[in-house]
Amino acid sequence: MFQLDFMRQAFVAALLVGAAAPAVGVFLLQRRLSLIGDGLGHVALAGVAIGVLTGAAPTWTALVAAVLAACVIEAIRLRGNTNADVALAVMFYGGIALGVVLLAKAPADEGASINTYLFGSILTTQADQLWQFAVLALIALATTTVFRKRLFAVANDEEFARAAGLPVMRTNLMLSVLTSMTVVLSMRVIGLLLISALMILPNATGQLLGRSFRASTIWAVVVGVLCGAVGVAGSYQLDTPSGGTVVLTCVVVFVAVSVAASLRRGAVLRRARRSNHPHQHFDGCGHPAVLHADHVDYVHDGHRHAAHLDHWDEHPDETATEAPREEAHS
Repeated sequence: MFQLDFMRQAFVAALLVGAAAPAVGVFLLQRRLSLIGDGLGHVALAGVAIGVLTGAAPTWTALVAAVLAACVIEAIRLRGNTNADVALAVMFYGGIALGVVLLAKAPADEGASINTYLFGSILTTQADQLWQFAVLALIALATTTVFRKRLFAVANDEEFARAAGLPVMRTNLMLSVLTSMTVVLSMRVIGLLLISALMILPNATGQLLGRSFRASTIWAVVVGVLCGAVGVAGSYQLDTPSGGTVVLTCVVVFVAVSVAASLRRGAVLRRARRSNHPHQHFDGCGHPAVLHADHVDYVHDGHRHAAHLDHWDEHPDETATEAPREEAHS
């Protein structure tokens, strides 16, 4: 498989996409904007079509179209217009309709297959495009790493971040541009209609595996990279579209981790009942979570409880002197 140039290029592209998409998508998940990638993908298709018809690089024309759309989305959101949903729908559906019409007019020898851009194809990743993907992926990863705390603060509680003096508008605009870059980065491997899945599903899995925002993000990137690699390799072996295969791999991993987490939670509950501690603690159970050494304690009835083997450790509540974890799940 790796004796073929296009497979090596597709594999590297899948690794880049698998790392960048969850790193950006985690902040969209916090802001309840899980499907914004789909909308930007619709507009990016129009940018691809313009690039094909004008002879320009489709990657860059798609990026320009997606970034402009992201800026418009942020402007509409800030205005709080009651017709915002209608305006966004017109832009998104108008974008994909324009892309379909323009690509239909492209010469056949341009290879402007609409399925290539909508659903991805391992055959379309060229060596020169790989450098473009690498630049976009590194920018996305570097930006989310450097500005992680600011992005988290704004995504988690925008009003509090504004009151704390953070540049909320610039941060939201930065996230919108990063999302546009991720959409364009992913269109060759994953496809414009499936990119949101790679931005969200690894993060949903990461939240089941990690006990803090940082740990969940790391897990999400690991899952994204693994699913990208396995999906592209599987698509070659099974002769299936790479985008759909990668996303199905993400779904399988998410379901498997969900089942394992459910079984583990049931085991903790059974241990708790045997140890005369009937309440089952977990993220979102309603009790504050506090970092303690290498594990998490839950504050309950004036005590801090932590599961340990087949019993619960219990000691006085010391939260007055120890700050709650800053990166707990929202």
